[in-house]
Amino acid sequence: MLLLTKAVFAVMIGFLCSSFLGLILIPILKKLHVGQRISIFVGETHKKKEGTPTMGGLIFIIPTVLATVALILTKRLTLTTDLGIVLMVFIGYAIIGFLDDFLSIKKKNNEGLTTYQKLFAQVLIAILFFYFYLKNGGQTSWVVGTLGIHIEMGWLYGVFILFILVGSSNAVNLTDGLDGLAGGLSAIAFVAFSLISLMVGFEDMGIFTFILTGSILGFLVFNTYPAKVFMGDTGSLALGAVMAAIAILTHRELTLLVVAGIFVLETLSVILQVAWLYLFKRKLFLMTPLHHHFEKLGWSETDIVKLFWVGGLLLAMAGILFGVWL
Repeated sequence: MLLLTKAVFAVMIGFLCSSFLGLILIPILKKLHVGQRISIFVGETHKKKEGTPTMGGLIFIIPTVLATVALILTKRLTLTTDLGIVLMVFIGYAIIGFLDDFLSIKKKNNEGLTTYQKLFAQVLIAILFFYFYLKNGGQTSWVVGTLGIHIEMGWLYGVFILFILVGSSNAVNLTDGLDGLAGGLSAIAFVAFSLISLMVGFEDMGIFTFILTGSILGFLVFNTYPAKVFMGDTGSLALGAVMAAIAILTHRELTLLVVAGIFVLETLSVILQVAWLYLFKRKLFLMTPLHHHFEKLGWSETDIVKLFWVGGLLLAMAGILFGVWL
């Protein structure tokens, strides 16, 4: 019962803090002219969003970090090595995204950090992740109890960590193309990982993830259609990376593919589009990522988001079943 109370409190404090911060931060971002530039390729329906404030990921990043630190200082949450790694990844990827957004705004285009600059920063965080993970006695085996998989990877586990972090962060980044889409799917996925973390004995990460879930819900107050703010790379890179970090630390890497199935489909649609164009000299989808394909078919933005949210919810429930019960 105490754990349930902690979980409810975590969601509540995250939601209230991010909602309050949103009311303060959005006018500041507007005043600073921190507006999103819309690609000419996404169509006329998106052009009206030109100038909507970006960097909105700060609305859920700052409250999540501050609330977590406050709980640690008041001894209501224990600062374990795992939680420290999660915070490092969350803040580290948020900084990468913030720099990318800042440079894009400064250059007045959608070109922020270069691919090599992003990869260097991501590799650095992955190395730190692996170092602290090993120092804490973390295993270097890929284990999936449900399928009877147990593969000792040694130092290659560090490469595995990098691959998951980069893949997950970019998957959320690609999905962040419609109002409320990436935020809603992330909130659903984090509820699943909150429950998984608590059920397999990682209370520290479970409470952190519930705080983050509440903070994202507060952000969605301003991000659902019509969006008053976008999360930007500041938010999307941080969400994807911390989702991966929690999956790795709870040894539920394969469960991540299920829980984050919509993000995976969005990423696969881009990969398949490129491959199809190269092999057959024509498009497989009308436009990628996948949500833009549905737009080109004539679906409304809100209908696409609702469809993807329902798909995300079903996959999150399947992920809990796969990651805990089976």
